[in-house]
Amino acid sequence: MTATAGAPATPSATPPPGPAPGPAPGPGGGPADAVGDMVGDAGPISAAPPASSASPTSPTPPTPPTVALPLPPALPQTPAPASASAAAGGSRPARSGPVRLRALDGLRLLAALMVAAYHYGGRDGEISQAWGTSPREQFPTASSYFAYGCLGVQIFFVISGFVICMSGWGRPLRSFFASRVSRLYPAYWAAILIITAVFALPWVAFKSVSPSDTLVNLTMLQQPLGADRVLGVCWTLWAELRFYALFALFVVLPGANRQRVVLFCAVWTLGAALAEAANQPLLDMVLMPEYAPYFIGGIGLYLIHRYGHDALAWGIVGISFLIGQHYAVARLWHAPNPSFFSYRPAIGIVAVVAFGYLAVALIALGKFQWANWRWLTLAGALTYPFYLVHEHLGWVVVGVLHRELGLPSYATLALTILLMLALAWLLYRFVEQRLTPVIKKSLTAVRVR
Repeated sequence: MTATAGAPATPSATPPPGPAPGPAPGPGGGPADAVGDMVGDAGPISAAPPASSASPTSPTPPTPPTVALPLPPALPQTPAPASASAAAGGSRPARSGPVRLRALDGLRLLAALMVAAYHYGGRDGEISQAWGTSPREQFPTASSYFAYGCLGVQIFFVISGFVICMSGWGRPLRSFFASRVSRLYPAYWAAILIITAVFALPWVAFKSVSPSDTLVNLTMLQQPLGADRVLGVCWTLWAELRFYALFALFVVLPGANRQRVVLFCAVWTLGAALAEAANQPLLDMVLMPEYAPYFIGGIGLYLIHRYGHDALAWGIVGISFLIGQHYAVARLWHAPNPSFFSYRPAIGIVAVVAFGYLAVALIALGKFQWANWRWLTLAGALTYPFYLVHEHLGWVVVGVLHRELGLPSYATLALTILLMLALAWLLYRFVEQRLTPVIKKSLTAVRVR
């Protein structure tokens, strides 16, 4: 099976003394991210109110939770952004309660719907087989806009940089590892099994992956191992895993503080640029020059959220955007060609990438605190399982609704999305809520000899 998710399947600063510690993980098991939570990645966390006496170089590790996920799970919560003067002066006022970042969950769902619109109506490939004709014929006007939906992945990566920095701050490595594994794998395993079973049905026209490659897919390492992919979107999860490994090794393991995070962003940015120039596959795989700017931009935005306006943090965000838009245009723009079916002008690509950075920046600055609707909690929880299952199962559903039942194109599109959201709720309710706390508790349990 061949499928893509809209992209090629491909100065230090002295930290202010005494900032508040980062958010402690709550029963949700990790913040929402990008894609896992891209893209994947993410389940909401709760944050403890800040304590102004903590040292940035000696964060107090939170006690790993062992309780089950609530329904709906807690949302990302972080200390209120400090003012510029507080960040510069080295102290942050204690706040009366946590800030709930429900708007971030809403942005994640929007990014997932963008990717779905791309997969259903903004590209050719297997989806044309499902529709019976090219999506350009099904959506003569909208298809040119749906083609921008692949950039939802870049938005996922910016969100992931923000929330992984937030969830890794003040956490021991073992807790960080358990949070990521328990968040990513349960719904992923279920999606692998469901799609493999559906594609094995005799009346389904799409080719299934071999049993051996299916087993390799359960590790989430199928791409470096050269196995066929069960999920077309799994390339984004491979990018997320590499980001987690880099962040865990250079930030979480030694202990997160502002100076270390700034240095990490600076070194990674320079290293990714050198990797691009060196054209060495190993360096490209480790440093991900094409995707690094988005993760780094999200980290910079979290620094602004945590410490307030700061020229260095804004510099990280600005440089990452300039590099990120370059890669987005270079990889996604080309002259009109029926084989590619994109037709996206460069200015449109830059505008969508800028929208992603701006949206996360406004959330980081607290401009969307008014968007505190409880349904956004559930929206964020559904994003990851929806992202996993929507593409390949969507092919099957579109074929049944449109070609066999004769539903109009837009009705088929809307109903397919609703059905995928319903399946995502089932995965969240009966897979993630049950397996995530069990896996997390097992990985964080202290063994007494």
